[in-house]
Amino acid sequence: MTPLRRRMIEDMRLHALKEATQRAYVDAVANLARYFKRSPDQVTEEELRRFFVSLTRRRAKSTVRVHLFAIRFLYRYTLRRPSATLDLIRVKRDKKLPAVLSHDEVRQLLAHIRRPEARTAALLMYSCGLRVSQAIHLKIADVDSRRMVLCVRHGKAGQQQYVPLPQRTLELLRAYWRERHPAHWLLPDHSGTRPIRREAVLKAIVPAAHEARLTKHVSCHTLRHSYATGLLEDGMDIRLIQGLLGHHSIRSTVGYAHLTSGTLKNVQALINKRMADL
Repeated sequence: MTPLRRRMIEDMRLHALKEATQRAYVDAVANLARYFKRSPDQVTEEELRRFFVSLTRRRAKSTVRVHLFAIRFLYRYTLRRPSATLDLIRVKRDKKLPAVLSHDEVRQLLAHIRRPEARTAALLMYSCGLRVSQAIHLKIADVDSRRMVLCVRHGKAGQQQYVPLPQRTLELLRAYWRERHPAHWLLPDHSGTRPIRREAVLKAIVPAAHEARLTKHVSCHTLRHSYATGLLEDGMDIRLIQGLLGHHSIRSTVGYAHLTSGTLKNVQALINKRMADL
């Protein structure tokens, strides 16, 4: 490991960036180094400009955003070097409506996930509304069967919260525990000493969706979206859902209202009524 990489990793830890973000940033800076075949601190401002011009032409916006944030962190905090190019670049996020799975589609998906840890992670994301990072970092002690809640300690900005634990989910967790006997982490990796990686969960979910013949684009977050949308369809107050999801802003939760089947049916009925006499 080079001194520059070591210092950047130390800076990211001091900045309290998540491990997944740290890995993404290190990979992005490594791409910059490979592009010019030398250390990033030797890249000129004009070369930096050429790199991002090339990147925006051939890569997705999400990839460009990660590279921008990573290299901006490197220059701002580790190198302490101002950059007019990094101040200039703007990459707007595409606003796409997430896919939502029906209960039957979730059942089909779970049935095709072979690895027990990944299947249980998917179950927790769907039945408790967890992010994948929250699901994989659960410990045995976080399952409170007396109060029927999960203690979620790996929220954004270190947020800790309790979420309801459905009875059926508890029963499936107990069956999983009898099969796998995890000792500390609820969903350990193969070594048993660390939680399963989020990439391993995603790699299990994507092929399972294909095997289940689901036509929707399915990711880990799809299960969380489906949880929130299902609660809205069942009539739960949107403020309660905001709290369960750990959203700081109600605007993050309101978007789910557009995805409910009830909303779509109401709009369809109004449009049909308006178009009836044409």
